[in-house]
Amino acid sequence: MATIWNKDAEGMSREDIEELQLKSLQTTVKNTYENVPHYNKKFNEIGLYPEDIQYLKDIEKLPFTTKEDLRETFPYGMFAVSPNNIIEIHSSSGTTGKPVVSGYTRSDIDSWGELMARGLTMMGMDEDDILQNTHGYGLFTGGFGVHYGAHKIGLTIIPISTGQTRRQIEIMEDFKATALIFTPSYGLYIAEVAKEEGVNPKKLGLKAIGFGAEMWTEEMRKKIEKSFNAPAYNIYGLTELMGPGVAVECSQQKGLHISEDYFFPEIIDPKTQKTLDEGKKGELVLTSLKREGMPIIRFRTKDITSLDYDKCGCGRTFVRMKRITGRSDDMLKVKGVAVFPSQIEKALLKANDIEPHYQIIVTRPNIMDEIEVKVEATEHLFFDEVKEMINIKNKIGDYIENEIGLRVKVTLVEPKSLPRSEGKAIRVIDKRNLH
Repeated sequence: MATIWNKDAEGMSREDIEELQLKSLQTTVKNTYENVPHYNKKFNEIGLYPEDIQYLKDIEKLPFTTKEDLRETFPYGMFAVSPNNIIEIHSSSGTTGKPVVSGYTRSDIDSWGELMARGLTMMGMDEDDILQNTHGYGLFTGGFGVHYGAHKIGLTIIPISTGQTRRQIEIMEDFKATALIFTPSYGLYIAEVAKEEGVNPKKLGLKAIGFGAEMWTEEMRKKIEKSFNAPAYNIYGLTELMGPGVAVECSQQKGLHISEDYFFPEIIDPKTQKTLDEGKKGELVLTSLKREGMPIIRFRTKDITSLDYDKCGCGRTFVRMKRITGRSDDMLKVKGVAVFPSQIEKALLKANDIEPHYQIIVTRPNIMDEIEVKVEATEHLFFDEVKEMINIKNKIGDYIENEIGLRVKVTLVEPKSLPRSEGKAIRVIDKRNLH
């Protein structure tokens, strides 16, 4: 059997897990009630006090936390400690205005390292490995989470970050990387560029790949594994809860183990908000159990999955979550970036000579995601001003890139040519077949 990083934690009995979770939940609720004004107000509004949490099931009495709550309290309103105890800040891209901020104490950074150390060990990595990390460093949590886990294990990490694809391949060859972290689409792109450069990715000597931060299919995983001749494991995380490492796939590749000593998972019906029975598919809700700087209660992830409590062949006892197959909101994950149609709409509204009718088409023609934004031009522009149309297309492209951080293809179409809807307009057509 493969090595387990923390046998005491990852091999706990269900009874011990639940006992630990209840104690941690009670502590977290008391902490947030006393130190986070947002939660104090929320609890008081429903007449709930920390001592009302007597059993794990009582978590259902607690209010949900949403991205909107985190934006409204920007930047430091969700911190449970004074800002001078926060030693690191990360943030997601601002989707509709304010970004989501995540603050970490020294203890939180240590926890983050522990979570990713467990995850990297699940993928078969140890102190003898050389890990090339292509996840972005900076405010994005991806790069750093993996980095802290690597330090914890004591393996060698190459913090190359995203981009410079030809350089990535050179580095892999020169430094003899044995493991690689990437988003699935970027991984396939690396393999494609390697072939162009006359390098066979199968012969790079990789023994493990970790991937995450965007939607994927089993076919895509198989393509990655075939391209590099190495197993590929899924990593799940959210800026709001910590970053990568909330859940990671083990050697069995049958779901991602959630570190239940750090997070309490629930599955709810996104419409009724009622907790669903074990094994049912719904929206994942997570509560942090050991977070010092920014404890989060019942965060609605909007990710659709189910939980599997059956015994895992790897020997770990933590629950497994199935691969994410969708969202309960309209967010798209494109090239690892969260994109909301509202962001694109906001960018379009800045442009002149276009009508407020648009469609966002997401495709994956080869291995990289592409976004096309079709928008109706005004009659005057469409029929008279060809040169001006090019200017406006470029301008819209710039506005959108400024808003979402990605370059998209902009197509100006004839007035009244996009479909109209009497109900909710169908703004997004995702043709990537991610299920």
